[in-house]
Amino acid sequence: MNNPFQLIDARLSSIEDLLLDIKHQPKEVEPNESPEQFLTIQEASQLLNLTVPTLYSKVSRRELPVMKRGKRLYFSKTELINYIKEGRKKSNYEIQREAQDYINNSQKG
Repeated sequence: MNNPFQLIDARLSSIEDLLLDIKHQPKEVEPNESPEQFLTIQEASQLLNLTVPTLYSKVSRRELPVMKRGKRLYFSKTELINYIKEGRKKSNYEIQREAQDYINNSQKG
């Protein structure tokens, strides 16, 4: 192989084969990472236990995290669960404990 063009062609073929091998390998997902799950409006409605018209109202008032592709709406299941958790009210015990911690910290300073 004294011809440099043949050498370049051989190396390019080798690189192409390697790239194809990489492309066709199954993608590994980290054990703690699961792929993000996107929901349609109907699936989000079931998850949140709300009617579809109520979801459209919340989306138009920008109360819900949403993605739009064309005329379709998509919801991240993780973001919807976080939305639900944000509405959590603290128990009386938690409020009392925070108040006591605040009093203790303000007396130290």
